[in-house]
Formats: sequence, C-alpha cells, structure tokens
Amino acid sequence: MLHRTDETAGQALDAMTQLQRAGLVSCSDAARAAMRVIDLTSSYIQAVGYLHNDTIECSSQGGPPVHLGGEAAFHTSRGVAVYEAVPLVAGSRNPLIGLTRGGIIVVVHRDLPLDIWTAVPDVALAVLHLEGRRAVMARGPVDPAWMFRVDASGETTFVDGDRLVALVRSHRFVTTVAVAAVPARHLHERIAATTRRLLPAGLFGGLAAAAAILLLARQRMSMASALRGGLRNGGFYLLYQPLIDMRSGACIGAEALLRWHHPSGEHVGPELFIPVAEQTGLITRVTARVLELVEHDAGDFLARHPDFHIAINLSPADLRSCEIVERIDAFLARTGARPANLIVEITERGFLHLDLARNVIAALRDRAIEVAIDDFGTGYSSLSYLETLDLDFLKIDRSFIEAIGTGAPTSQVVGHIMAMARTLDLRMIAEGVESEAQAEFLRTHGVQYAQGWHFGKPMPFADVARLTANARRPRPR
Repeated sequence: MLHRTDETAGQALDAMTQLQRAGLVSCSDAARAAMRVIDLTSSYIQAVGYLHNDTIECSSQGGPPVHLGGEAAFHTSRGVAVYEAVPLVAGSRNPLIGLTRGGIIVVVHRDLPLDIWTAVPDVALAVLHLEGRRAVMARGPVDPAWMFRVDASGETTFVDGDRLVALVRSHRFVTTVAVAAVPARHLHERIAATTRRLLPAGLFGGLAAAAAILLLARQRMSMASALRGGLRNGGFYLLYQPLIDMRSGACIGAEALLRWHHPSGEHVGPELFIPVAEQTGLITRVTARVLELVEHDAGDFLARHPDFHIAINLSPADLRSCEIVERIDAFLARTGARPANLIVEITERGFLHLDLARNVIAALRDRAIEVAIDDFGTGYSSLSYLETLDLDFLKIDRSFIEAIGTGAPTSQVVGHIMAMARTLDLRMIAEGVESEAQAEFLRTHGVQYAQGWHFGKPMPFADVARLTANARRPRPR
C-alpha cells in the first residue's frame, strides 16, 4: 500500500512539474493534448487539469468547468494543496482527491492505493498525512492518532484495543504514513494454529534457545567480570589516531582510542567491550581510565604544546552529571594542560538525555573545552542534536567518506552534511580517509580536518609526538 501511495504522489508531482515547465497557455489545444498524454501514460492518475479560483477550467477528461466547492483541506510543505473530494462531473461527488500546485490539479482515486487483497477479513487500511493530521485515504476503522506513534526508525507495530496496528512512514515522502490494522482475534487464531503444529519442534527449540541464552548470559557476566579486572589491574591501553589539518598537512591533534589486553591474551577492540560496559554501568569508570591513560601518555606533551589536542569519547552516561567536568578539571590541574588541549566527542549512536547533556556540555564549553558530535548521520537523532546542543565540530562518519566517488546513493549525502555544517558554522572532521582522492575531494569542499589510514594508523603516543615534531621541524634548503 505504501508503494502504491508513493507511486501515486510521485506521478502527481511529475505531472504538475511537466505542465508547469511546458509553459503552455491554459486550456489551449496544445495544453489539452499534453494533459491527455500525461493521463494516458500515468497508471495512478485519473485526470489532470488547469485550476483557476477553485475551478477546474479544463482537464484531460474534457467536459465543462468544474467548481471544487470549497477550500483545500490542508497544504503540505511541498506547496501542494489537498482537496479531499473532487466532483469531476459537476453536481456529483466522486471518491476522488485533488492535488494542486501552481495552477495545475491532478486527480487521483482515493481507493486505488487501498485496493489490496488479503485473506484476513476486517483489515483496516489507511494513508495518513502528518502535516494534515488526518487520514487522506481510509478503509475500515482507523484512528488518525496512530500516526504519532511512528518511532525514529519510521515504522512500528503495537496493539490498540482489539486491533494489531502496523505503521510504516514513507522514505520518499516523509510526511506520509501507511497503516494496516488487523483484528487481534485473527492473530490469536494464527498463534494457536501455529502452536499446535510446532509444539513438538518448539519444545526442542525452546530448550536450545534457553541453553543459548544461558551461554550468552554467562559470557556477558564473564566479560563484565573481566572488565572489572581490567580496570583494576591495568589491562587497558590507548592508541592514538593522528588528526591532520587539511590546509597545512600538519598533525595538530589525535583521537584517543581505547584497547583492552584481555586476560586470554587477545587485544580486544571497543566494539566488543564498550556495549558490555554501558549495560553493566562500568562505562563511567572506563572514561575515567581513559583520562588517566591520556595523562600518563601525553600529559607532559600537552603542557608544552598548547596548540595540540587530544580527543576523548564520552558516552551518554558521562553526560548525565557534571562528574565528568570535575574529572577533566582535575586532569588539567595535574598535567598543566590547557582546555584547548582537549576535545570531547559525543557519539550520536546512543540515546542522550538532552536536558542533562546540554548542562554538561555548557559547563565544558564555559571552560573553553570544545565539543564534537561523532558518527554523524548514523544514529538516532542527528538533527535534533545539532539543534539542541552547543557544538564546535561535526565529524563525518567513515561510511559517507567511503562512498565518495563510488556512485553509491550515500555518495550524495556527504555533500549535504558539509552544507549543513557550513550553515551551522561547525568545523568539520572527516573520519576514515583512506585515499588521496578522498582527501582531495574533502580539501576542495572545505573540510578543515581529517583522520584515517591515509594519514596514519592508530599508534602509540610516542609515535604521534614524533610525527608532530617532524611536521614542525624546518625543512633544509
């Protein structure tokens, strides 16, 4: 149903644009011929015509002018006015919807996207419009309030009274939501029938699942216990990813990347132990350990180089109280480093308590410590973070950098992210740069800083210090 709705709206917008660009005289022979071609070649359009003062002067269906009989039901952000009932034949009311823009009206049948067969009886279907706050098309009992339960992923399923409801928001027209509601009794009947068929296999599967869950829980408990041990006995260490100034080519900072020497002898990456640390409440202790390691590795260097910085990652839990601010104050006091020697990065992949995070970030920026948003565009609420939080840097995620020059759909996204950063006056850091072609693209488009294997792999801080010293040393004539 959502696919049909998207196709209907897409064909309507294309028809409007085609007639507007043609610049034909309204209702001329050429205009009538163009309307007939659009009508015949469009699978979802019933008619197309010219509109003046709420009257269809002429259309691809022919006949006398037709008055719409009132104002539009609502207007969309695309500049389209929606009429919920179009009497294409004067004096009659047909199940037709009119979409108008720029003096062009496209008429579609409200039941066409809903004309879908299903073996389950009493299914309710609807197309809801978020801006109009109503059901534009509906079959069966539908509550328009359901549209407000669509989550950040664009789809959701829930039970409302005696109905199981599924909603999916269009990616093409983000204000459109398709709805299907099934009586819960049919779901219960299907569950009962399936249970009768699968009970023998279910018993075995249940035992297997229970064993797997028990094994996973033991592994997670074991990981958490090993994490606590690593925090006590010094099993963690840092590598540093150089950060390069794209204009000068100099190394002007580094991102601290935490690694763990597991008791088994393996070197474990953060993608494995950080989720466990967050789920077990150990993440703030991990952040404190990162500051201790930065102090050990680079404290003296930072005190001697006020224009060099280390970037550290903060978790959503770190941003719930000002304890992290106190830890950073103590770090600066012990090392003699300046606030400009630190940048904190907040990841966009976890849920932030925005009110609390805003207070913590304000306290950091009051101390002249700059703040970056990491993994931009890959998580939950990128735009709301940009609107709500006071930021200095936007880090472009490596997934968008990898797409540069490949022709992939995401290759176009990086340009929009850059434009957004410039509009918000945020400096940009590109992650995961692995080729000179990517670096040149970023330089050309005004990205100020970059990191990635093209400039240097994560390394001990002593190697970063040598890299920085070599960049500062005058070249012999």
